[in-house]
Amino acid sequence: MPAPQYEIFALRYARSGARTQRDVLIWPEDHDAPMPLDFYLWAIKGEGRTIVLDTGFDAASAKRRGRDWIRSPIDALRSIGIEPAEVKDVILSHMHWDHAGHWLEFPKARFHLQETEMAFCTGRCMCHEPLRRFFEVEHVQTAVAHVFAERVKFHDGEAEIAPGITLHLVGGHSGGLQIVRVPTARGMVVLASDAAHFWFNIRKRSPFVLVHNLEKMIEGWIRCEELSDGPDHIIPGHDPEVLARFPKVPGQPDTVQVHLPPTI
Repeated sequence: MPAPQYEIFALRYARSGARTQRDVLIWPEDHDAPMPLDFYLWAIKGEGRTIVLDTGFDAASAKRRGRDWIRSPIDALRSIGIEPAEVKDVILSHMHWDHAGHWLEFPKARFHLQETEMAFCTGRCMCHEPLRRFFEVEHVQTAVAHVFAERVKFHDGEAEIAPGITLHLVGGHSGGLQIVRVPTARGMVVLASDAAHFWFNIRKRSPFVLVHNLEKMIEGWIRCEELSDGPDHIIPGHDPEVLARFPKVPGQPDTVQVHLPPTI
């Protein structure tokens, strides 16, 4: 029986352009070097399945937090033929505000979340403003409601959620951040989400400024490298270079195909 293979789409929906290394790195090499962030969600298609990784934020959150809104994540999915109301599986890498919105737009989905992440965003850490500022209370309340509705699948470490697609707990950036390993025609691709905001983080061993546990963040980079088939098979969570380096979906300037080899 042939090994499963999937297509993976990175869909940009917002950006934060006025950033430099001093803003986003703990130890910048060049404090004034531009380092803007893009905001993505990811769609995995194949083997008769559609899986969404992360669900983004809405226009009101973008305005409140000073991000440049490009399009709705829901519209982004529809632009490649995915109807969110029909999606059966949604993976949340973690519960930070820019990854965990739009729960209600996925009425048929089961949400995959690490148990440690739910404990983190509902536990004593949220008594401290510097830790809770990266969460939206409405997202957490919605997650709890989905738990009571039996629509959250909790994982404790590694899990296979579809043939060949595995989740891996790494933590570091958040209490229970998880990465996703996906088999594709070009090999094993790791969707790192915020385990590495930029390729710069993982290749230079240079941490992003928001860290819950630095040791786990560094070990998370190593795990990404172990699980992937090469440096270009690790897809960072916020790097504009993803949009620049991978083939675009025809007619879609903000959507690229990371199951294909990079073009530059």
